[in-house]
Amino acid sequence: MWQRIYSSCHIHVWRISLEEECGRFSFKRRGQFGSMELKSNASSPQKPRCNSTRLVESPIIGGHISSCRIQSFRTLSIYYIRVTSMEWQPDEQSLQQVLQLLKDSQSPDTATQRAVQEKLEQLNQFPDFNNYLIFVLTSLKSEDEPTRSLSGLILKNNVKAHYQNFPPNVADFIKRECLNNIGDPSPLIRATIGILITTIASKGELRTWPELLPQLCNLLNSDDYNTCEGSFGALQKICEDSSELLDSDALNRPLNIMIPKFLQFFKHCSPKIRSHAIACVNQFIIGRAQALMDNIDTFIESLFALAGDEDCEVRKNVCRALVMLLEVRIDRLIPHMHSIIQYMLQRTQDPDENVALEACEFWLTLAEQPICKEALSGHLVQLIPILVNGMKYSEIDIILLKGDVEEDETVPDSEQDIKPRFHKSRTVTLQHEGGDGEEGEDFDDDEDDDDDTLSDWNLRKCSAAALDVLANVFREELLPHLLPLLKGLLFHPDWVIKESGILVLGAIAEGCMQGMVPYLPELIPHLIQCLCDKKALVRSIACWTLSRYAHWVVSQPPDAHLKPLMTELLKRILDGNKRVQEAACSAFATLEEEACTELVPYLSFILDTLVFAFGKYQHKNLLILYDAIGTLADSVGHHLNQPEYIQKLMPPLIAKWNELKDEDKDLFPLLECLSSVATALQSGFLPYCEPVYQRCVTLVQKTLAQAMMYSQQPDQYEAPDKDFMIVALDLLSGLAEGLGGHVDTLVSRSNIMTLLFQCMQDTMPEVRQSSFALLGDLTKACFPHVKPCIAEFMPILGKNLNPEFISVCNNATWAIGEICMQMGVEMQPYIPMVLNQLVEIINRPNTPKTLLENTAITIGRLGYVCPQEVAPMLPQFIRPWCTSLRNIRDNEEKDSAFRGICMMIGVNPGGVVQDFIFFCDAVASWVNPKDDLRDMFYKILHGFKEQSFYTHPRRCVNRRRVNGKLIHLCIALP
Repeated sequence: MWQRIYSSCHIHVWRISLEEECGRFSFKRRGQFGSMELKSNASSPQKPRCNSTRLVESPIIGGHISSCRIQSFRTLSIYYIRVTSMEWQPDEQSLQQVLQLLKDSQSPDTATQRAVQEKLEQLNQFPDFNNYLIFVLTSLKSEDEPTRSLSGLILKNNVKAHYQNFPPNVADFIKRECLNNIGDPSPLIRATIGILITTIASKGELRTWPELLPQLCNLLNSDDYNTCEGSFGALQKICEDSSELLDSDALNRPLNIMIPKFLQFFKHCSPKIRSHAIACVNQFIIGRAQALMDNIDTFIESLFALAGDEDCEVRKNVCRALVMLLEVRIDRLIPHMHSIIQYMLQRTQDPDENVALEACEFWLTLAEQPICKEALSGHLVQLIPILVNGMKYSEIDIILLKGDVEEDETVPDSEQDIKPRFHKSRTVTLQHEGGDGEEGEDFDDDEDDDDDTLSDWNLRKCSAAALDVLANVFREELLPHLLPLLKGLLFHPDWVIKESGILVLGAIAEGCMQGMVPYLPELIPHLIQCLCDKKALVRSIACWTLSRYAHWVVSQPPDAHLKPLMTELLKRILDGNKRVQEAACSAFATLEEEACTELVPYLSFILDTLVFAFGKYQHKNLLILYDAIGTLADSVGHHLNQPEYIQKLMPPLIAKWNELKDEDKDLFPLLECLSSVATALQSGFLPYCEPVYQRCVTLVQKTLAQAMMYSQQPDQYEAPDKDFMIVALDLLSGLAEGLGGHVDTLVSRSNIMTLLFQCMQDTMPEVRQSSFALLGDLTKACFPHVKPCIAEFMPILGKNLNPEFISVCNNATWAIGEICMQMGVEMQPYIPMVLNQLVEIINRPNTPKTLLENTAITIGRLGYVCPQEVAPMLPQFIRPWCTSLRNIRDNEEKDSAFRGICMMIGVNPGGVVQDFIFFCDAVASWVNPKDDLRDMFYKILHGFKEQSFYTHPRRCVNRRRVNGKLIHLCIALP
């Protein structure tokens, strides 16, 4: 019989009277707060042996189970407490322990910090610990704010790591406490609670916490400022972290309510609230959220109304919004563009640098828009001086860069000074007419040589980048606005202004090169003089700017500028300032790429300097020195293979090689350097090749073994860093390319082919990319070792002809071409595995030029060895094949490809009829074909002239408007 004997708003006490025949009893916990029920778990009655009293306790939220007392042999009475809404309360002793832990965690002592960390890991085993943390954050207002905030941040970390293991009652308690205290009087505590709410939401709780967004939005209407601001802070963080989810059907598109709500607060009396409101809406501009697009005009009008706001955070967010709108809804801004430009000109000069930086981004974004030239032409006279002024170092910049320190070469580098290095896998490319490489790196990469210690994007960098992109838009039209300023800057007595002028000159180098040519004979000597300036920051920026004009320097007679520049840069490589050393090394690497064999007469002097730097440089610059040496080897090639040069260069490189352990990431740049050196030295590398080869094979083998262990037991092993394997594969490629047939012995004594088979199937694209490059080089160097594996390798190569992975596809294509040249007619069984994919790639729109060229070469080579199998597909690829190879320099690869196309035309002449003029154009690209290839061209062209296929060449030529060389080729045939 159940009988209520006591009740209150929190506790219900019930008395249960039962007869002894009910049997033995057990208690089972149930429900959210751990209520208890009485349950019989025996079928046969059993009498208690005597009168006794028994107490049963169980830790439930808010209390304990009351005693169970046997009153007699005949009747059992249980007083049962069920907690319905009483909140969790901390144990005082436990609370003090948690508080002491929080105090200790703020200690600077390392041992104390370690002990705190161990204790935290122990306490995280108890879910109740998180209740204490939220209690300290939200309820223990007697504690200082840093301690309370720290408690919240520890809880935030626990949520990120273990939230899925929180009991439901703990999770609910935390969420309820957060919402109840979002209006804490302390801004720090409000912000911490907002971070905690966002972290919980990011764990998928937006879907299972349905009251969160409605309650936060309702709290925005509170008359209490703290509640409104705290709610907005939390909403801003949620908008930042979950913008896509908020605009999805999964949550019934809450933005439809939230966006209009936010827009209402653009007029709020508090600048903090206004700033929050704009920041919330800004999160949805780039994603073009429909709710925002539906209110876009209201949003833009509201932004215009806030343009003159006195609060810098509001102005910053207005500028940020306009920059993003310029990218996604320029149609709405065009009618107001003149006024917006005028506004951004003002804001780019804002006293608050954060506002100025946001405004400066506007010019970068506008430069990418088709309307840029039209919109900005009338404003350049105002804009250019503003950007130039923004390129000066600020006082805080100079302090951070230690601009007053001239010599620091003996000061060891701290680890945080050294950027992580990521190896770039090897990609096979072809040489083009007029140059070896692709044009122009983008400005951001070059800027790294300027002031990369200032890791944050700042006004100086943004202004320089804006001037760079605008120079590419306006070209020489920029110079009338700039040149009058430049003269005053470059010769200014204040080194800060002079330095900014040198930066300006470097920023416009790419876009305004043609217009600057008349001034360079005077400017380059001045810049070379600046390499000797007493201020290190002037010397370093002069290095960078000179590297931007290296192409012009090399185009002049060597004694005019190249020799003086090289001499001074080599001196700066040995500068006493580490920043200057770094800038000089990077600039010299750029000069090496441009000058190539022009540097051969100076190799001894160059190597003396670079080798001396080995003993002078600290850790960071040593890594850059490797790059300068590797680039030198790439640039001068086999000219480096002289005993004198080898004796200078190799001992310090091998010494560094022997110092480094297999796990040291400094191996990356050293391996890259050695790869270039091995390729350049060719047989000159033979005395050093065996230990280098074996270590590379070991690195590949160890990485594959670690990857296998990790895949089988991920809980016990860490995932390996596969960059070690990638750089090792690339150095093996360099050895194979440099040593040629001499690598045969090394390959025969190793299991590299087995390892290569595994690498070719790796899940990481960069590993496969380097694997296929090595396969191609081994095919050229020692094909007898590759041939037994062809049946296994070819299906893998075929599967990797996927242009979604451009570099992987490129190297696989190149390797197939090298293999077929070695296989000859034996390639026939493998043609079906690769031909259709290659034809699809060469016809694919927007395919990168390098991939198109390698694909064309390989198709031509397949046709060379198996013309009967490839020729039937000639009509499907002949036009893109011809256009892809018309700009390639005369070389062996081009020779074999054109022999293949000629043989295919011989088998299937009808396949080229519709596009014969493209074939003629491709033939005309040859400068000096071999005699037998010239005869093949003659027979095809003469044969087509004689046939009805091509009875009116002059008419065809005129209609197609091909170049004069082609007209001569087609008409002048005998």
